[in-house]
Amino acid sequence: MRKFILCSALVLVMTALSGAAVMAAKPVDNDGDGVTERSDCNDNNALIYPGAAEICTDGLDNNCDGLIDRADPTCTAGVCSDADGDGYGFPADPSCSYTQEDCNDTLASINPGASEVCDNGVDDNCDGLTDTADPACGTNPHASNTWQNYPLDCLSCHDQQFNEMADSTHYWWVGDTTEMANQNGTLQGKLTNSVNSYCINILGDWPVCGKCHVGRGKRPDDPQADKTNIDCLACHNEDYAMARTRLADGSMAPSLAGVENPTAEELQVLDGYTQNINAPTRKNCLKCHAFAGGGNAVKRGDLSMSGTDLHGATLLEGTDNNSDPNFDVHMNVMASDLKCQSCHVFQNHKTIGRGSDLRPTDDLARGSEVKCVTCHAGFDVDGGHAAAGANRTDADRHVSKVACQSCHIDHYAKVATELNRDWRYSHDGTPADGTNGPGHPELTIGEDLSPVYKFWNRLSDNYLLGDVAVIDPETGAYPTSRPIGDINDGKLYPFKYKTGVQPMVSSDSKLVALDTYEYLAGSGDVDQAVQSGLVNMGYPSTEPVEWVTTDTYQLLNHGIAPAANVDCAKCHGDLDLATFSELDNLGYALKGPKAQICSQCHREKNLKSDHPGMHNHVDKGVGMDCLFCHSFSRQEERGGISPCDSNATDFVDTNPFAHPECSQ
Repeated sequence: MRKFILCSALVLVMTALSGAAVMAAKPVDNDGDGVTERSDCNDNNALIYPGAAEICTDGLDNNCDGLIDRADPTCTAGVCSDADGDGYGFPADPSCSYTQEDCNDTLASINPGASEVCDNGVDDNCDGLTDTADPACGTNPHASNTWQNYPLDCLSCHDQQFNEMADSTHYWWVGDTTEMANQNGTLQGKLTNSVNSYCINILGDWPVCGKCHVGRGKRPDDPQADKTNIDCLACHNEDYAMARTRLADGSMAPSLAGVENPTAEELQVLDGYTQNINAPTRKNCLKCHAFAGGGNAVKRGDLSMSGTDLHGATLLEGTDNNSDPNFDVHMNVMASDLKCQSCHVFQNHKTIGRGSDLRPTDDLARGSEVKCVTCHAGFDVDGGHAAAGANRTDADRHVSKVACQSCHIDHYAKVATELNRDWRYSHDGTPADGTNGPGHPELTIGEDLSPVYKFWNRLSDNYLLGDVAVIDPETGAYPTSRPIGDINDGKLYPFKYKTGVQPMVSSDSKLVALDTYEYLAGSGDVDQAVQSGLVNMGYPSTEPVEWVTTDTYQLLNHGIAPAANVDCAKCHGDLDLATFSELDNLGYALKGPKAQICSQCHREKNLKSDHPGMHNHVDKGVGMDCLFCHSFSRQEERGGISPCDSNATDFVDTNPFAHPECSQ
């Protein structure tokens, strides 16, 4: 009995000592911000810890004092911020240059100097009054405008705005380039030298291609095109934008404007366009941007609008009337209901944001990128996703190398989009010999597609008219647009991949600007269209050509699904390490045979068969850098030991692997 009691006592003592050892363990600093979990009010977000600077517009208690944003005294002690770049900020006191305080410092369209939009449910001008409650909505300053005096009525009050528009890429269709590998710093754009895998180039076809220009009919480089050629209503009256078309005299206006003797009712409609002026709606923008390429959703693949497609099918859903968050959570009319300019913020009629296949940068001061963190603050740093929800911790490992779109656009072409265009055939598949008259070329379309992923450093190599075309051995096609980057340079982005079959001069390998007016609105004969295009380029009409395949990658930005839909398995599914995957194609492949890689550290062991198992076991201790197993490093972002470090022997203790990167 005494022996039993003694043994029991020893067990109790050992248990107590074991518990004490656990309690005495070193405190953990999960987010690496220098403050341990015992003192840090959020140890999963490196932006949050006692002593941190309070960010006054991110909805977080950054300094752990229990006060958030403007409730924190530090946000009223001379902290100057203009997060949305609209010229108004917080606070408005002598320590800052802002004469008035911005009531919403995340949206540039909302500030004390903005005009009140009278039907959007928002206090746009920060006076505490919304829509019709605002005196600014009590009278219509445009009530006396008439169609007969358009746009002179507009010019009489808005000459500055006309000058701003006349200096924009939206009007000129060319602009300065800052992110092109091909002739960067030159003027490039669709009016002159850009070439794509859709309508190729505008040469010879202003009448059709110019239908979406924000002018009243003339090319912007026409000597007779003065400020009266700017069409304000294309952006500032939704009904006008939807009715606008090319008239017989070459001007752009609603068809009513071409009626010889309009009735009083018809004149009233025309006058109404000039009298009802509003901020641009999605329809104003999508009338051109969703119908680029010749039909709804044809070109971009991530933009669409309700209506009909090229084949006459009725489309019941689109970004303009979207009530399904899975279609586009940002433009969902039942939730965010964002306007295009909420992200593509305009200043002085210049905007930000462009795809990888576009050339000019509209606003050189602000650049081309629309940044998600303008609204989703803090999600671009380690710990930002974890702070927003316990199930998002894995995402924080990716933010330095994976763009938001790659996770949040799980598929595109929610309305069918074009995947290939062959000018040799008419839309019905018959030869384009003019027998059936003018029309659209043959298209291959697809819907509910998975993106193609590529690394992009925000530089693009885009073909220009007159360039020598060079085949890409990776795709076997002649590129018209390529995002530049690789696993060591840039972030991973999702793209639409698209091909086209178009003519090329045999003697010098220059893509031919096929005369699309001849094809789309003239004879419909592809041979005549090619010959006319050759002449437009300065070649004889008999110059030999050959038909080649071109291709392009187009950045996907729209069609964001709810965050809960993000599925890591779309990239990190049950991939066996022995199977060459899409991730391997992107540069994630092992740098040598699996057994040889693992034998750096292990003598004999059952090797992990999947990616999660492998990565979980190398995250032990201070961690191993990716360079032990792959041809790239993430040591700068994640720390750990590299095979090039002197203490690499902490891991490598059996068969050292030759790492050529360490000798470079």
